[in-house]
Amino acid sequence: MPLAEAIVPVRDNLAPIFVEYDQTDLLVEGELPRELNGTLYRNGANPQFPTAGSHWFFGDGMLHAFHLENGRASYRNRWVRTPKWLAEHDAGKALFGGFNRKLAGVAKSVTSDGGVANTNVLYHAGKLLALEEGHPPTEIERDTLATRGYCDYGGAIGGPFTAHPKIDPVTGEMLFFGYNATGLLTAGMSVGSIDRAGKVTRFDRFKSPYAAMVHDFIVTERHILFPILPLTGSLWRAMRGKPPYAWEPGKGSYVGVMKRDGKTRDIVWFRSEACFVFHVMNAWEDGDRIEANVMQSEQVPLFTDVDGKPTDPEKSRARLCRWSFDLSGNTDRFTRRYLDDVTGEFPRIDERRLGLRSRHGWYACADPALPIGLSLAGLVHVDGDGARRGHYMLPVADSVSEPVFVPRSKDAAEGDGWLLVVIWRGRENRSDLAVFNATDIDQGPIALVKLDHRVPDGFHGNWVAAE
Repeated sequence: MPLAEAIVPVRDNLAPIFVEYDQTDLLVEGELPRELNGTLYRNGANPQFPTAGSHWFFGDGMLHAFHLENGRASYRNRWVRTPKWLAEHDAGKALFGGFNRKLAGVAKSVTSDGGVANTNVLYHAGKLLALEEGHPPTEIERDTLATRGYCDYGGAIGGPFTAHPKIDPVTGEMLFFGYNATGLLTAGMSVGSIDRAGKVTRFDRFKSPYAAMVHDFIVTERHILFPILPLTGSLWRAMRGKPPYAWEPGKGSYVGVMKRDGKTRDIVWFRSEACFVFHVMNAWEDGDRIEANVMQSEQVPLFTDVDGKPTDPEKSRARLCRWSFDLSGNTDRFTRRYLDDVTGEFPRIDERRLGLRSRHGWYACADPALPIGLSLAGLVHVDGDGARRGHYMLPVADSVSEPVFVPRSKDAAEGDGWLLVVIWRGRENRSDLAVFNATDIDQGPIALVKLDHRVPDGFHGNWVAAE
């Protein structure tokens, strides 16, 4: 093979892998902090039977677990055995197509449950949960990653459940919502809470201004906010072969504000011009105002308009933005102000400050020297007002996943700890788990756990400390 051909990097890391690994005593470059004892769980789309034209968001979920203990590391990955995955595994072929709807000609006896449990994975009240926003949580065995099945808390919840629940650091309760709560592509929403012991303490439904894909929401000490942004859902479009979800800016943007101990009928809807947000960094209360740091774009990425035309790549890049809400009743508008110009996604904080004023945040960023739309290739560390405190860029052809913060100890100061990031080495077509000093990312990783295979680009994950 000519040398020039040998060093051309693989162009992306989206393709699935088809091996479930169990690897121990992984090679570590540098030294893993001895205080890092636990497991980083990560989830992402990894279709068992890839089909042409399938959207990245709808592949089967695959969990990746990096277990760190006393300076040593091991790795395990498993597909989530959803009803869809099991049916296709038994058939030996794809049975579901776009938006995980059954393909034409598939027998009626085959499950219609197209859930993929592919977006997030977190631990709460003794349960490890794989999440995606169209179905209830799927419970996973913590050590083996075996699938236990749907968890509806004894029938106390029903319908879709967000992939981004929020765990209150003070009360320990998990707050959640769901969209399409009254049927596919409807404006019905749900909201609920589960206490630190795993008991459902609330489950209500309400109607939003229009049907929309609602990926994330906002929680503060006393309020819950529901962003309804114009990535609209339409059964009329879907039945005519048009995009079920599409960018429709004429609808404008709405954010519903509800007191955590209030009623859904008392939600106050704030308005603004069209924009889009997949992910929220954090939010807090400041007197009669709510301030929220979000990753905002002017148009939605990865989707089309109602006629199937792609959105503008420049306007679809997300940047850190401050949303402000005046709760005094003087206005029904919320304001938006960009805090930085770097393209980024997957914002995270020290979760012990969720819903409270925070001084540290991190997100994955794009390389400004490369065309818009290519992989995220660096990390940014910011203060609570979005000012940069650190910036690290990977070598050309490498890309990063979502950064996850791990505190040095339960009572360590905010931001005192490490940032864990899965890195794809494009020239070698394999992945590392990188450990950064969270408040000094500029120096680069202090340790690398080295795999001999890829971890495909994925979505979200969380650290679970050893018990």
